Amino acid sequence: MKTGIHPNYQVVNVTCSCGNSFKTRSTLKRDLAVEVCSVCHPFYTGKQKIVDTAGRVERFKQKYARAGVKSKGVSA
Repeated sequence: MKTGIHPNYQVVNVTCSCGNSFKTRSTLKRDLAVEVCSVCHPFYTGKQKIVDTAGRVERFKQKYARAGVKSKGVSA
């Protein structure tokens, strides 16, 4: 491995918009500000936030909320 070609890793502070902060190593020489971290991301928390633009989610729920709707030509 060649010497002198790899960047120097330094410890930087990462701050999330939710208020969580932690330290990691990076080639940046400044602190990082992120919008989503493992504390507030829906994948890790299990809580999904649905951003409804123009009522699309609500219309979808109303359309498919009818129980017992059968397709034409399909027998059960």
